[in-house]
Amino acid sequence: MPFLGQDWRSPGWSWIKTEDGWKRCESLSEELERENNQRNINHNIILNSEDKEIFTNEENGYTSKKRKKDHFRNDNSTQCFYREKWIYVHKESTRERHGYCTLGEAFTRLDFSSAVQDVRRFSYVVRLLQLIAKSQLTSLSGVAQKNYFSVLDKIVQKVLDDHQNPRLIKDLLQDLSSTLCILLQGVGKSVLVGNINIWVCRLETVLTWQRQLQNLQMTQVNHGLTLSDLPLHTLNNILYRLSDGWDVVTLGQVTPTLYLLSEDRRLWKKLCQYHFAEKQFCRHLILSEQGHVEWKLMYFALQKCYPAREQYGDTLQFCRHCSILFWKDCRLALLFKDSGHPCTATDPDSCFTPVSPQHFIDLFKF
Repeated sequence: MPFLGQDWRSPGWSWIKTEDGWKRCESLSEELERENNQRNINHNIILNSEDKEIFTNEENGYTSKKRKKDHFRNDNSTQCFYREKWIYVHKESTRERHGYCTLGEAFTRLDFSSAVQDVRRFSYVVRLLQLIAKSQLTSLSGVAQKNYFSVLDKIVQKVLDDHQNPRLIKDLLQDLSSTLCILLQGVGKSVLVGNINIWVCRLETVLTWQRQLQNLQMTQVNHGLTLSDLPLHTLNNILYRLSDGWDVVTLGQVTPTLYLLSEDRRLWKKLCQYHFAEKQFCRHLILSEQGHVEWKLMYFALQKCYPAREQYGDTLQFCRHCSILFWKDCRLALLFKDSGHPCTATDPDSCFTPVSPQHFIDLFKF
């Protein structure tokens, strides 16, 4: 343990902790020298020439702050994810806690990197990234912005590998590229964190991802049963399970049979009633020449004027009793009665509220 001596240029004295307290050692004893020599011999046996340099750097450390900064600046693969399942959302300073929790801190600390790999949470994370790209990108810190593009990279690579949900990612990248173009051409230097050249490279990466998704081709599997082999009532039941009108249109383009089922007026009426209120129907009523209501046209007309109802397999939860934002694992909750965070309420389930992507952003608006 080094201490500065009287001369500030000196390296300081060396101290060792004993049972009687701290004692200053003038020089290493023979026993310590033998232990160091034996340790070096063991290191030489185990480590090769490349590992010696790594071990020496780890043992000696970076004594200069400048070398530390250069090391982490050059290491592009370094990510600052905490992989925490829950965080405390504090909006003001108290005796126990000082400061407040920001949107960038919540995005960095919560485990969004692993949530991308979960099918139930995938669309939730994509929608959250889309909302951040539209209005909250400049409010993120430098670390949070770096993690944002790291999560986005994992999402794009996942879609390119498994060919699932490409439309969601195309919409996200379109909004992100539009936002970056406006920021770079307008007030980019004053609101963006970091070098402007870094943001130009990020915009080029986004444009490259858009081209890759545009050229994405689905691989056709020629063995086993296909969707066309299912009976009509099963196909119709699948269409009624979909909550997004664009998914219904896309599925109707597969076969002529699915196209006829996707044009069912009752199906589009159910979608309109699920997403919108009756007062909104009266304002945008579309009738055909025969006097029938065009529910399909009404659905897309209403979607342009009003936000559609969002549906996710799994979302973040907020505990009103503890003011904690957390991911709740349903399997652990059933097996071990785990609430997902250290809750002190007598009935934790009654305090939980599902958090939509927009609600997640609103939690950190002060």
